[in-house]
Amino acid sequence: MNELITGRKNPHKIEEIEKIRKVATSGKMNLLKTVKVDLCVINNDGVVYLFDLKTVKPNISNFKDFKRTLLEWIAIYLSKHPEAKIHSYIAIPYNPYEPKPYERWTIKGMLDIEQELKVAEEFWDFLGGKGAYYELLNCFERVGIELSSEIDEYFSKFK
Repeated sequence: MNELITGRKNPHKIEEIEKIRKVATSGKMNLLKTVKVDLCVINNDGVVYLFDLKTVKPNISNFKDFKRTLLEWIAIYLSKHPEAKIHSYIAIPYNPYEPKPYERWTIKGMLDIEQELKVAEEFWDFLGGKGAYYELLNCFERVGIELSSEIDEYFSKFK
């Protein structure tokens, strides 16, 4: 963590997992209170995916905590299942910069973007298969159109 925070090392999730795996069952175990996993998916091959769902614009101090949490989850799981195939991700349900790619300067240097971040289409299609994200957007659009008068009436109270 210190090397990432000071910029002396770039994030490389696969290396980080293997470093954790080597020590996950050795030494004295400390009880650790960590953030609970928001979503755990185990595929048919037994590969574990842990997700922390986040807002779209977290700041740099948040990403330090997020990174630590992702690594702690890996360590906790590997302490009980040392041979597990496991991944942990920050998931951001939508991209406020659409159609441009999601780019926050606060991410750079903390997360291995390819191995630790799933945003919008990549996240929803991972969960529901190719096209799930656009089907979800379509559902929201249809509901918004159907309920537009009720939505407008509700928000008129706040003018």
